[in-house]
Amino acid sequence: MAGEFDGRVALVTGAARGMGRAIAELLAARGARVAVNDLHPEATVATAEACGAESLAVPGDVSDRDRVRAIVSEVDDHYGRLDVLVNNAGVAFHRKIDEITDEEWSLVFAVNVQAVFTFIQAAMGPMSANGYGRIVNFSSTAGKNVSTVAGAHYTASKAAVLGITRAAALELAAHGITVNAVCPGMIDTQMINEAWPRERIEAYIPSIPLQRLGQPSEVAELVAFLASERAGYMTGAAVDITGGELMV
Repeated sequence: MAGEFDGRVALVTGAARGMGRAIAELLAARGARVAVNDLHPEATVATAEACGAESLAVPGDVSDRDRVRAIVSEVDDHYGRLDVLVNNAGVAFHRKIDEITDEEWSLVFAVNVQAVFTFIQAAMGPMSANGYGRIVNFSSTAGKNVSTVAGAHYTASKAAVLGITRAAALELAAHGITVNAVCPGMIDTQMINEAWPRERIEAYIPSIPLQRLGQPSEVAELVAFLASERAGYMTGAAVDITGGELMV
């Protein structure tokens, strides 16, 4: 697939580690010029450097609507176009319902839902101008079922992402823009390892039909497909990558 994204510009949020970094690096390896976003400036720059000389670091807090709009403007001004948007940034907290504060509920929805919507809203212009766009949103198995590692606010936010995906897919199809979601299960990322001690993860693995955690590189391959011209007839889909944990 070398050269698959030649001439394309991609923006990946939450790209300093885990699945986001794997996605940014894979798109760059296949020819895309990649704009890298994350909350932490130094880590954002490190990922951008790993993506090559044509990459762009655009750090910022995605819960800040003004910063989101500024990020999209920076990318469009720098490259003159935006073809691919990957809404990967997210937060998760393991809390019982009676432990969730108003502030934490608002934070989860600001990052996991509001940012997805605002990035789509901001990216519509540059994509529509070229009559082409690929938007990939991150939901989760929690969006279809319930989270095993995070609270009700996370589950609700990931269900909301699926709703935004369907609505945007319907509305933006006329502009040549597809909008799809990925729904990862247990992926071996820092987020999972921070949520659960390793012994609990090892005890959980036998319940996964494929008997292992997924790898960020495997999720990146799915995102790259949805972001490519090969997926031109897919829109409004929510694609599971769960090792068989969720079978519908």
